[in-house]
Parts: sequence; C-alpha cells; structure tokens
Amino acid sequence: MTIDYGTGVSGRGGDGNGRSAVDPNADPTNAKKAAKAAFFGSLLEYYDFYIFASAAALVFPHVFFEGSKNPLLLSLATFGISYVARPVGAVFVGHFGDRAGRKKVMMFCLVLMGVVTFLIGCLPSSETAGMVGPALLVLLRICQGISAAGEQSGAGSLTLEHSPAHRRGFFCSWTLTGTQAGFIVASLAFIPVAAMPDETLYSWGWRVPFWCSLLVLVVAYIVRRKLEEPEIFIANKEALDEAPAPLPVVDLFRTHWRDVLRVVFCAFIAVVSTVFSVFGLAYATTPEIGMSRTTMLWVAIAANCVALISQPLLGILSDRIGRKPVFIGGAIGSAAGIFLYFAAIGTGNVTLIFLAGILLMGGVYAGTNAIWPAFYAEMFSSRVRYSGMAIGTQLGFALAGFAPTIAQALRGADPKNWVPVAVFTAVCALVAGASAATAKENSRTPLLELDKEDVALAKLKV
Repeated sequence: MTIDYGTGVSGRGGDGNGRSAVDPNADPTNAKKAAKAAFFGSLLEYYDFYIFASAAALVFPHVFFEGSKNPLLLSLATFGISYVARPVGAVFVGHFGDRAGRKKVMMFCLVLMGVVTFLIGCLPSSETAGMVGPALLVLLRICQGISAAGEQSGAGSLTLEHSPAHRRGFFCSWTLTGTQAGFIVASLAFIPVAAMPDETLYSWGWRVPFWCSLLVLVVAYIVRRKLEEPEIFIANKEALDEAPAPLPVVDLFRTHWRDVLRVVFCAFIAVVSTVFSVFGLAYATTPEIGMSRTTMLWVAIAANCVALISQPLLGILSDRIGRKPVFIGGAIGSAAGIFLYFAAIGTGNVTLIFLAGILLMGGVYAGTNAIWPAFYAEMFSSRVRYSGMAIGTQLGFALAGFAPTIAQALRGADPKNWVPVAVFTAVCALVAGASAATAKENSRTPLLELDKEDVALAKLKV
C-alpha cells in the first residue's frame, strides 16, 4: 500500500512561516466552514455538559439523592461517572472517525448528546421513583460521556486538516471557543432557574434547560451537515481501502504510544476547568461561604465571555511563536491562578472574585484551552489522528471528571478548607505543562510531512 502525498511539499520548506511550497489548504474557505461547525457543535455538546455540571452542584443533591448520607458527594460523582465511559467511547468513535470519516462520527456524537440531555430532563425524582431516577441518571450520563469522547477530537482533527498551514492554531481554537460559548449559554439558562423558589426549582424548574437542548441541536445539526471531509483524510482512506490495515487503535499504539501518553498527561490541565466550574460553584454557595448561586454563575459567564475573545487571539499567538510556549505558560499561570481564585472567594468580595475568575479562566487557562486541539492533533498522522486525540484526551480527562469529587473529599470536615483543593489542582496543571515541554514543536510542520514520517516509521507498504 502506498499513499500519494502530492508534490512540491518539503518538510519545513516554504517561506519560513509554516507555509509549504504547495499547501492544499491555501484557500481558507473550508477551514472557515470547519471552524464554524466546530464552534456550534462544541456549543451544543458543552451546553448540555455544563447544564449537567450546574445541576450536579445545585439541584441533583435534592432531586435524586435527598436523604443520603452525603448527597453532594454522590451528585458530584454522577458528574464524574461519564469520564469512566469516555475512554471506551474514544476507542469506538476514534476507530470510525479514522476509518469511516470525521463528519459521520461528529454527527453521531451531536445527535446522541442532544437526545440524551433532553431525556435527563424527563427523569423522575428519587421521591417519585426511588432508585430508578438515579440509576437512569447514571446511564444517561454514561451516554453523554460516549458522545463527548468524540466531539472535540473530531472537530479538532477535521478543522486542522482543512486549515492553511500557517493558521492552524487560530482555526482550531474555535473548537474550544465553542466550548466556552456552551458554558455561557448553559450558565445563562441556569440563572433564572437558580433564582426560582426551591420548591419550583426542584420539581420542574431544573428540567427546562435540559429540554432546551433540542433547540441548540437543530442549529448545530444544520451547520454541521454542510461539512466536507478533508482531502488528506480522503487520500489516506482510499489508500487504506486498497489493502488490509491494522485497526486504528492497534496502529496508534504501535507508532504513537509516546504521543498518546504525552496527551494523557497534558489533558490533566482540564482539572482546572472542572474544579472552577463544578466544585467552585458548590463550594462558594455553601452556607459557610454564603455566596449566592446567581453571583457565582455570573462569575463563570464573565470569565468565559473574556475567553471568547482571548482564545482566538492566543491561537494566533501560537501560530506565531509555537504551541509549546503558549500551553506551558497557560499551565503555570493556572497553577498560580487557582490559589488566587479560592482566596478571593474566601474574602467574600464580589469584585475580587470576578477579577480572579476572569484572570484564571479568561486569561491563563485560555492559553492551554485555545491551542490544545491544534497542539495534540499535530502529534499524530492523519491515519490515527482522531483515535490518538480521542483516547489520549479522554484518559487524561478522567481525572478532571472526578476532580470535583476528589476536591470535596480533600476539603474534609472543614467547609472553608480550600488549600488542599488548590494544591491538587495546581499539581495537575504543572504535570500538564511538564508533559507539554517534552513534545515536538510541530506548529510549522506541514501535515503531509507528518504523514510521510509516520508512513516511514510504520513501514506501511503492502
């Protein structure tokens, strides 16, 4: 089996700025479409994801776990349970994403997430149906995990493969900018809900944001159905169809196991996000701290609104100076910023909390969040890119999923004991930065060159 990579592409040749002599994606039209589709797809996926996060922190302890010994801990565990399913889902969606097509799998993930989220809004409470409600909640949360396992990896892979060589960081940043937009929309949806009287909130009010996911699904589906598969993927698929080839996951671990491991540890940076958005919300609104639910939701909205602007700019910066400096700087900044954020909550000063939250999520964390879709994708060849990103990120994200539960346990009996939580979060961020430091800087390497090197490594000739 041989693959035709075209002519005129030479390593890091071109004008010195990552523009190869022949760039098949020199016209950014398809990149713009892919970035738009990635944005709206991520918006839906993470609107659904974050309304669950908000409900797990504020509502589910009363709806599904009332009367248990530690309802908040059990509720936060349901948030984390999807991360157990994610690695399994990553193998599944990665296989079909690398063999059947990026677009088909992304459409599957989109519809699955929208339908499952609507069904969560229909579940009976534990008061009405006993353990049936919590059991179904866990089952549907696992389905959400399978969907989320393929969304960002697919969107990142497809956008990267459509992007001009010197603008991959910018276009890929829109995948995670869509995630921040989903967070904003989810938080806005929960503000009027959180302000309801408890009786209304716990009976039917919390269900409304889950039902509204169907509206977001329709918009995202219309945008995404217009996508085309990247030329580099089509060329590889045609070559692979000519002769038997290893399963993507086998191929991946034979040729890229170091990169998978690197992505796993880099993905620990997501602990910052879940501690901020889930544990931080639950912690700040406890009676001992006394912040209102509405105030803390607005903090999250403000921080993520800033990220909508900062992330594309940081993507551009990574195209100029490389992925590693931006990612590592963001990881170190996040390790310091988490201490500032919890210290600000401890003061009860609303202005200080807003400033600390914006600095953390809209500033330093955005440095890692904006560029990881391009950074990770550039570690893999197109034959295994979807699988490599999906499996690597989801194994790493598993820690992030259970981070709120771990944080709640670390807090112990002292409701104001946030320091162990901040230390845990900072260590995870520093591990991510250290792992990124071991990566090869591929921001200026043409994708065809990555595929050439991989084919030589794997000796894929039949």
